[in-house]
Amino acid sequence: MSHVEGRIDGIVARLHGLHPKLIDLTLDRLNVLLAKLGNPERRLPPVIHVGGTNGKGSACAFLRAMGEAAGLRVHVYTSPHLVRFNERIRVAGELVKDADLIVAMEEVERANAGAPITVFEVITAAAFQLFAAVPADLCLLEVGLGGRGDTTNVVEHPAACAITSISLDHRELLGPTLEAIAHEKAGIMKRGVKLATGAQPDEAMAVLEAAAVRAGVRLLKRGRDWSISPTATGLHYTDEMGVIDLPFPSLPGAHQFDNAGIAIAALRAAGLGIPGNAIAKGVATAEWPARLQRLTGRLTASLPVGWELWLDGGHNPGGGVALAEHLATWRDRPVHLIVGMKQAKDSAEFLRPLIPRAASVWAVAEPGQHNALPVEAIVAASGGVARPGPTIAESLRKLPRGTGLGRVLICGSLYLAGEVLKMDAE
Repeated sequence: MSHVEGRIDGIVARLHGLHPKLIDLTLDRLNVLLAKLGNPERRLPPVIHVGGTNGKGSACAFLRAMGEAAGLRVHVYTSPHLVRFNERIRVAGELVKDADLIVAMEEVERANAGAPITVFEVITAAAFQLFAAVPADLCLLEVGLGGRGDTTNVVEHPAACAITSISLDHRELLGPTLEAIAHEKAGIMKRGVKLATGAQPDEAMAVLEAAAVRAGVRLLKRGRDWSISPTATGLHYTDEMGVIDLPFPSLPGAHQFDNAGIAIAALRAAGLGIPGNAIAKGVATAEWPARLQRLTGRLTASLPVGWELWLDGGHNPGGGVALAEHLATWRDRPVHLIVGMKQAKDSAEFLRPLIPRAASVWAVAEPGQHNALPVEAIVAASGGVARPGPTIAESLRKLPRGTGLGRVLICGSLYLAGEVLKMDAE
């Protein structure tokens, strides 16, 4: 660990000691802190606020790539990070510098003066401080948890909003049903601000539509207000502003068509005048690690020549369905799953659509993986189908080789994905 990383970790450790005894999903503490800082959240460039369960990070990646293809300077705030804390904050196109991040976090820590606060509230305040200090043309804010009570929801007048696919996740905080979770996600709606959304379960869409009526929001629905569909050479996007012919997205998986369409609809709703050629370039060049990312580093050396190794951070029931749909297109060779999950996740629901598509399933828990679900629990959630790894390295060593080519997908947790990216780069 470098000296700089140690300083950042020290700040985070001190903040953990100030964590409120209860997570109440209100914005009161953060509003008080931001007022002490001079309300930097009111001095941002046009904001596009992106919520949802699955795909919001990918939508932000498309938005950033489209904006930058048009020559815009773009701030981005996302979570969690995979390898380095700095990944959460991109200032005018560049990951925040270590020294700048430390200065901002220490400034926020001083302003907070030891009051109860969450780490995420401090990180968000620091991001706003950094964004307000550097000129930019667009600011992308990804909701961290839920929507209504998320720290990013202190921004009162975004240029546009978006809600990607809603699925069961964080039920202990957001509620036990899709309707309850959709209600929390709908909390980012702001009167008079257009909100783009894509394919949704019927229960979730009904909640979004009712919330939009109450909030005075125009809901831009896929299939009604905008559409996107594959062609022989890419995608065809249509809305009231016209038609754009696009290349296939750089991010693999049919679910990324929806995320790209939501991003385009939100970007056009924001009224920034981004031309179609920049939108097309952004769709083709967006990057977002651990979203069906093919690995070609150190870990592949333990596989037979010609085998492929892939990584995806999908971890909830909706993510399992999206991955299973993509696995159905991988018919040329057997697919072996290596699964590591976070505690309190819906492991059985995540695994259910994937297991029938897999030639073998391996359960893992890496030593450095935050809040890892025990291997035995993953095996139980799989109905006994999964075999203990119990680590990535051991699983790769134990894979049935056979005589042909194979494909390996590591999935189940963004925290696991971060550990895998570290190992693959070593």
